[in-house]
Amino acid sequence: MDLLFDSVQSAFLLLVACDPELLTIVWVSLKVSGTSTIIASLIGIPCGFLIAHSNFYGKRLVLTCLNTLLALPTVVIGLVVYSFISRRGIFGPLELLYTQKAIIVGQVILIIPLVASLTIAAVSRIDSRYRKTALTLGATHLQMAWVVIKEARYGIGAAVIAAFGRVIAEVGISMMLGGNAKGFTRTMTTAMALEYDKGEFVLAVALGLTLMSIAFGVNMLFHFFQGRTRIDAL
Repeated sequence: MDLLFDSVQSAFLLLVACDPELLTIVWVSLKVSGTSTIIASLIGIPCGFLIAHSNFYGKRLVLTCLNTLLALPTVVIGLVVYSFISRRGIFGPLELLYTQKAIIVGQVILIIPLVASLTIAAVSRIDSRYRKTALTLGATHLQMAWVVIKEARYGIGAAVIAAFGRVIAEVGISMMLGGNAKGFTRTMTTAMALEYDKGEFVLAVALGLTLMSIAFGVNMLFHFFQGRTRIDAL
């Protein structure tokens, strides 16, 4: 108990002092996770919309595959991507291994199914009359899609936030593809694992507190804008 109390106390002092190593690790995590979330959203949201509003042969199989990929372990993704970008892999000449780009590639693969699945769920809850009315009034398919997405914005926003929370807290992909290089590919989760192995709990606790604060702040920001939008709509 004393170890935990002392570690938390020292971690707060480290946060207040804005330790350079701590700030670098946090910045790398935010940069990599934020980029991954943006790319996955740009791919997953349109895919989710198209799947939700299309009837095609094998749709049920696609949905089953998406739901299956939600439970895919990060180490499996890391292993598959590693086989492609290692020196002997197809994309070996690009020298992506142990870079931030490699982590981003793995994280994008991880959360595209999550964004797509939650977008499908959000769009499917919207009354089909919105789509029919928009088309009847002469809207193009792109304009109709925008109307539906606008109505499903809360669910889609929740999907993006869930995806960000998934990647910023993952450790397998970052460790296997990034290599945990200090000042370059070391994220909050990989740094916490390293410090724990070294028996240095202060930095690990500080990073844990920072990680929880970021997750809390992002969710509070989402609920704030959600509330403001509902007030404006009244």
